[in-house]
Amino acid sequence: MDTIQQTIQPQGSHFIDGAHVEDKAGREILCRYAATGEVVATLHSATPAVIEQALASAKRAQAEWAALPPVARGRVLRRVADILRDRNEALSQLETIDTGKPIQETRVADASSGADALEFFGGIAASLTGETMHFGGAGGDFVYTIREPLGLCVGIGAWNYPTQIACWKAAPALACGNAMVFKPSEVTPLCALKLAEIFVEAGAPKGLFNVVNGYGDVGAALVTDARVDKVSLTGSVPTGRKVYAAAAGNIRHVTMELGGKSPLVIFDDADLENAVSAAINANFYSTGQICSNGTRVFVQEAMVKPFTDRLVERTRNARIGDPLDPETTIGPMITDDQRQKVLNYVRIGQQEGAQLLLGGTCPDGPGYWIEPTIFGGVTDGMTIAREEIFGPVLSILSFSDEAEVTARANATEFGLAAGVFTADMKRAHRMVAALEAGTCWINEYNLTPVEAPFGGVKLSGVGRENSRAALEHYSQVKSVYVATGDVEAPF
Repeated sequence: MDTIQQTIQPQGSHFIDGAHVEDKAGREILCRYAATGEVVATLHSATPAVIEQALASAKRAQAEWAALPPVARGRVLRRVADILRDRNEALSQLETIDTGKPIQETRVADASSGADALEFFGGIAASLTGETMHFGGAGGDFVYTIREPLGLCVGIGAWNYPTQIACWKAAPALACGNAMVFKPSEVTPLCALKLAEIFVEAGAPKGLFNVVNGYGDVGAALVTDARVDKVSLTGSVPTGRKVYAAAAGNIRHVTMELGGKSPLVIFDDADLENAVSAAINANFYSTGQICSNGTRVFVQEAMVKPFTDRLVERTRNARIGDPLDPETTIGPMITDDQRQKVLNYVRIGQQEGAQLLLGGTCPDGPGYWIEPTIFGGVTDGMTIAREEIFGPVLSILSFSDEAEVTARANATEFGLAAGVFTADMKRAHRMVAALEAGTCWINEYNLTPVEAPFGGVKLSGVGRENSRAALEHYSQVKSVYVATGDVEAPF
């Protein structure tokens, strides 16, 4: 830890126009290692002067970048992907210190998945073409379309996947010819700065991908600036409401990837071990701090006891410990405030009659730890079954048949994700067709390849990230009508 700490403190709190920038007039941002609570870096929130510098340089760089041939833009993005992969170990260590996630997770799920996004969008950048529509026979009029960049995009990230989220937003935005100013969560300010350095190293114009750190007032200043053409947020529903309303004031393009209370439905013909594995991944990976987690685990009545017994048995094998130890499988919560929020939900769950089967307590010592927690006997009206907890708390709810569980799974204001485990593929496809969720899995959970769209419905957001679908949200279409004959007029 001591050796790594020596390299954590960045040269500046922000990265703008190709260089680190510092302005100590901004409010302090203390970056704490969640495993110990110690401060590992001190940054400063962006001042108005820093925000102005970031927006102005991004506006200038965007014009230069959009003028490049798409294949040249793609080449830069692919070089960024190569560098991320080459430095995956160092970037994974930084991610672990920034977030507290176990190194065994960050090595495979953060910089590497960000590289996948940059490689994917870099590879299809040259395929962003328009259409041609002909009217009439030979020599008739026709219309062609041009797909153009939106301009200057603002990305606002969450603290659970700081590198991945930055890449998921930057890759399609830049592939389409836009520039981006990215504001990480103030809780995890370090990773995006490294990404910004790599963009410049890979040949991106200075200012194309700027990073400004700060609190909510910094995000508000970015979202409401008249030069901003698009806002993409990953965050909670309350934050999404504020950002969406602010963006709507100037008719901004928006993508909102928000929270969830997603159902994981397990029928009695499902493979038991696979279903338990999915429930573990859907609730305890990243210490439960994933927006798409399947925290309402609906289990068909005949399967409840064997599923519960096996789930508890396997969860006892979770290893809580030093996140930099490759054998650790459960890391700390991101902050003590988040841990206290989760502990409060555990108390509420017990007060409302849910059966605490495992966990729910905090190990002794420093850091923001909480044990994986399993509740049985949960009913739909309980608070832990309705509200997003964003921690390692799994709720088991029993059901009798397909129609019942479908209605109950949909009885939520959220609609981010859903999963179905069954050996009956006809039933599986019926279920996902009926479930009100933007992202669904059959006999799997929480895999998000860049080739597939990701996003939600209802209060879980608007727009999509990843896949070719994301290109629709970072570009706009211009129609051009071409006449080949004389113009008729009534007089």
